Amino acid sequence: MEYLTLKEMPEQQRPRERLLHFGASSLSDIELLAILLRTGTKNASAIDLAKLLLAKFGDLQGLLDASVEEMAKLKGIGTAKAVQIKAALELSKRLMILPSAKRVTIRTPKDVAALVMGDMRYLDKEYFRALLLNTKNQVLSIETISIGTLDSSMVHPRELFKIAVKKSAAALILVHNHPSGDPTPSKDDINITKRIVKSGEILGISVLDHVIIGDNKFISLKTEGLI
Repeated sequence: MEYLTLKEMPEQQRPRERLLHFGASSLSDIELLAILLRTGTKNASAIDLAKLLLAKFGDLQGLLDASVEEMAKLKGIGTAKAVQIKAALELSKRLMILPSAKRVTIRTPKDVAALVMGDMRYLDKEYFRALLLNTKNQVLSIETISIGTLDSSMVHPRELFKIAVKKSAAALILVHNHPSGDPTPSKDDINITKRIVKSGEILGISVLDHVIIGDNKFISLKTEGLI
C-alpha cells in the first residue's frame, strides 16, 4: 500500500494550508495533530500517525493522560514526536486553568456556539461534551463525555457528574453535534437532557442548557422551551 506524504496531498487537503486559509478552528483533531507531528514515516503519513494516536488513546483527553513513554512505543511516533505532542497538550491544559479574569464567560447560547462551533461542526461522529462552569458562569473546562450515537447507553449521568464534582463545577451546559449538519433535537436528545437535568438537581449542580451544534448553526433546548 502506498501512502501520500503531506507534500504529495492536494494543496487544499493539506492541514497546514487549510489552517492558513480557513483558520485553526476549521481543522479536525487529526489534522491539528498531523501539523504537530510535522512528518510521517516511509510507510505512513503524518495524518496516518495522527489517526493511529487517536485510535490508540481514544481522544485528546486520552492523549493528555498518556505518558511520553506510552506514545513513543507506537510505531512511527518515537520520543521526539511524543514530547512535541505532550508539550502542546500541556500548554492547552494550562490555558484552561488561567486566572478567572481570562476565562470565557457564558451568557447566552450564542456564547456556547462561538466557543465550540469551529471544532464540533466538522466532526463525523456525535460527540457529547459538557462545559463545566464556576459560580460566575466562567468555563472551567470542556469535557468529552461520550463519542458515538447519542442514546441512553452512551451517556451516563454518573460519569458526567463524577467529572463535574471532581472539577468543582457549580453548573454545566451540555453540548453535542449532529454530523448531518441539522441541529434539530431528536426525542432522545430531549429525553436524555431531562434525565441529566433531574440528576443535576439531586446533586446540586445546575444544568443550564443543552446546545446542539449543526453546520454553522445551533439550537438551544432552553431557548426552545424543551427543558
